[in-house]
Amino acid sequence: MALESASLLKAGLVLFVAAQVLPSVSGCNRVFYEGMINEHCLAKFKLDMGAQDQGLWCSWQDTMEIYERLTNCTYQVALRMDCYWPNQIIDSFFMQIHRIYFHDCPLTGRLLHDPPASILAPFIAVPVLVTLLMTALVVWRSKRTEGVL
Repeated sequence: MALESASLLKAGLVLFVAAQVLPSVSGCNRVFYEGMINEHCLAKFKLDMGAQDQGLWCSWQDTMEIYERLTNCTYQVALRMDCYWPNQIIDSFFMQIHRIYFHDCPLTGRLLHDPPASILAPFIAVPVLVTLLMTALVVWRSKRTEGVL
């Protein structure tokens, strides 16, 4: 019994030491990684977005290429620094980007507008006509009561 306790204690100690050592050996320096994506990726993104008219920031067609370059840049930096991608740093990085540049954009990424009249008219006319037809049918049947039973 004492031998089993000692071996369990040793195993626990080994796991504890491994948990303390392995994160520092993993190769990803989080502070340096965050600095690199800010220095290389965010700086380029700011220049590209600054060169674009602010009214076009919500247009996905106009910002897609810039956004893809930013995403690819963060991925390439993560690969070179032996960091996982995506990770918590990237999540908060992109949340910050969206808060600064895309906070006024609709969820779909394009400006909302009414559909064309050729599409809207049938969706309005058909229910109105069906309602009128059903009302006329009920009135006609209620006036013609003979022979129903």
